[in-house]
Amino acid sequence: MIKKKFHLSYKTKRKLNGFLYVLPFLIGFFVCFAIPLFNTFRYSFNTISVSETGGMKFAFSDFKNYIELFHSELTSENQPFARLFIDQNLMILTNAPLIVIFSLFMALLANLKFKGRGIVRVIFFLPIVFGLEVVTQMLSVTTGGEMVKQSSGLFSQSYISYLLLRYTDIPNAVLTPVIGYVDQIFDLLAQAGVQTLIYLAALQSISPSLYEVAKIEGATTYETFWKVTLPSIMHITMFVSVYTVVDLFLTSPIAEEAYKFAFTQSKIGTGSALSVIYIFNVLAVLLLVLLVMRKAVKKYEK
Repeated sequence: MIKKKFHLSYKTKRKLNGFLYVLPFLIGFFVCFAIPLFNTFRYSFNTISVSETGGMKFAFSDFKNYIELFHSELTSENQPFARLFIDQNLMILTNAPLIVIFSLFMALLANLKFKGRGIVRVIFFLPIVFGLEVVTQMLSVTTGGEMVKQSSGLFSQSYISYLLLRYTDIPNAVLTPVIGYVDQIFDLLAQAGVQTLIYLAALQSISPSLYEVAKIEGATTYETFWKVTLPSIMHITMFVSVYTVVDLFLTSPIAEEAYKFAFTQSKIGTGSALSVIYIFNVLAVLLLVLLVMRKAVKKYEK
C-alpha cells in the first residue's frame, strides 16, 4: 500500500511562514512584557507599601490613584497632568507630519542621480551615526549680541535664531513662530534618519518601467511624483507615520513622571496609574493615525 504524501496548500504555507516570522516577537512579548503589563494594571488599583516581612503589601483602593492623579497630583514642574497630556499629544500630532514629510523630501534628494551622491549621503547620515551634538559642535563660534551671548556650534539652533534676529527686518510677531520652527530643525534632522532610510529603500524598489511609461505619456516631474511615486510608497508612508509617532512617544516626559512617582517618591500605585493612562493615550493616538493613513492609502488605491 502506497502512503500518500502530506501536502500543504500554498495559502496554508503562507500563513505558516507568517506565523513563524512573528513567533520570536510573540515569545518575547509574553515572556518580557505581558507579566509586567499585567502587574502595572494590578498596581494601579492598589495602595502599595512595605510589609513587615519585607515584601509588598497591597491595599485595594479602587480608582483612588487615578482620581488623585488628575485632581491633586502635579508634575515635577507644577503642571497639571491633563495639561501635560494635551501638550504632549499636540506636539506629537504636529511634529509627526513634519518628520514624515521632511524624511520623504530628503529621501527624494538622496535618490537623485548626480555626481558625488555617495558623499552627500555620508554627510547627511553623519548626525545619525555619530550623534547630532558631535557633528554640530565640530565647528564652533562665539556669538554675541543683545539676545544671544554664548559659545555654540556654527549650525546650532541659537546661532540661526541670532542671525534671523540680527540681520533681518521681519516683525517679531512673524519672526517668533518662525524661530520656533527653526529651533526644531536639528531635532527634526536627528529624528528623521531612520525614516529617510526606509523611504530611500522604498523609492529604489519602484519599477523603472513605471517612470518610463509616465515619460512616454508626456507626464511632467510634478505629475510623475503624484501619479507614480507617491501611490507606490503610500503603504510605506503609513508604516513610517506609525514608527514616527511611537518614536516620539518614547521620549515623552510622561514616562519620566511615571518613573519619578514609582521609584523616587515610592508612589508605585500612582506611577502605575499614570503608566496605564499613558498606554491608552498612546493607543488612541496610534489608532487615530492609522485611521487617517488608511483613508489616504485607500484613496490612492482607487
